[in-house]
Amino acid sequence: MKRYLILQDGTIAEGEGFGADAGAVGELVFTTGMCGYIATLTDPSYAGQIVMQTFPLIGNYGIIEEDFEGVSAVRGYVVREWCEEPSNFRAQYNLDEFLKKKGIPGICGIDTRELTRKIRESGVMNAAIADELPEDMGALLDKIRSYSVTGAVDSVTGDVREVIPAVGETKHRVVLMDFGAKANIARSLSKRGCEVTIVPAHTTAEEILSLSPDGVMLSNGPGDPAENTAIIGEIGKLFGKIPMFGICLGHQLMALSQGGRTEKLKYGHRGVNQPVRDVKGTRTYITSQNHGYTVISESIKNGELRYVNANDLTCEGVDYPAARAFSVQFHPEASSGPHDTQFLFDIFCENMNKKE
Repeated sequence: MKRYLILQDGTIAEGEGFGADAGAVGELVFTTGMCGYIATLTDPSYAGQIVMQTFPLIGNYGIIEEDFEGVSAVRGYVVREWCEEPSNFRAQYNLDEFLKKKGIPGICGIDTRELTRKIRESGVMNAAIADELPEDMGALLDKIRSYSVTGAVDSVTGDVREVIPAVGETKHRVVLMDFGAKANIARSLSKRGCEVTIVPAHTTAEEILSLSPDGVMLSNGPGDPAENTAIIGEIGKLFGKIPMFGICLGHQLMALSQGGRTEKLKYGHRGVNQPVRDVKGTRTYITSQNHGYTVISESIKNGELRYVNANDLTCEGVDYPAARAFSVQFHPEASSGPHDTQFLFDIFCENMNKKE
């Protein structure tokens, strides 16, 4: 079955359809990971986006539901080739079946490397997946160009509290604000002796403090961070009152709560091999990332730049020592992905041990 990927600049790539029998419009982004497609497809941070994999063969170890990170929020999936017969003792079914279950249209058999080069040169652009080319292509291009990712956090946050018990003795009680949290954040805290209470994104500072937590975790999530004005205000009320740790969107929201600014990157950082340099030391860490916005380093207030991207020198982390708070743009809990920066969870636990 023919299927088309249509970019907002008029580029049309013809391929074959798989996955759900549906069309989609979204923001086309690429990710460079050679593995980890299950995490990508179940990462709420991809809400509103059509995801393109640069690695040419996807799906070779099948779908393993135990490895899901959260709700599947991608709008479409683009690959060079997908593996119809996965080989892994844990595999439950294949990629095509997963996409059908989730209502996600896929397209394969196109030159993903060429399209990636186009995005790197021109910047992220919107696109559509369709089974037929319309007679009025102008109307479709207008629809594609007018698309924007809005209300993303509201579309993926949970609506009830959930408690994840600590593994072994409970040493700390942590509130995790769910902006589209990946499951491994809670697991990483739990195995360090933290009882984790996951709360919806719009939980107020007063409600969080009423739970008497030892620390607050700000999760990853999708969309433009500056759009979340109410959430930013609540984070500002918590800042300095309790130890805090922010990841990805949580990092951006913490900076915005202190008067910092964010901006959209040309094509973002998405993959599992992003180098991050510690500006206070000599180490460079390999990290997993998935974001299209960055904190503007020069705008940081009440904190100090701690990590930068070794490729483009954008902000990758901020320390707020006076407030017992810190944040990073990358994913220290990455699964699958590099484990270089898991020590950050230990630092968060150390901060919770400190007295004001």
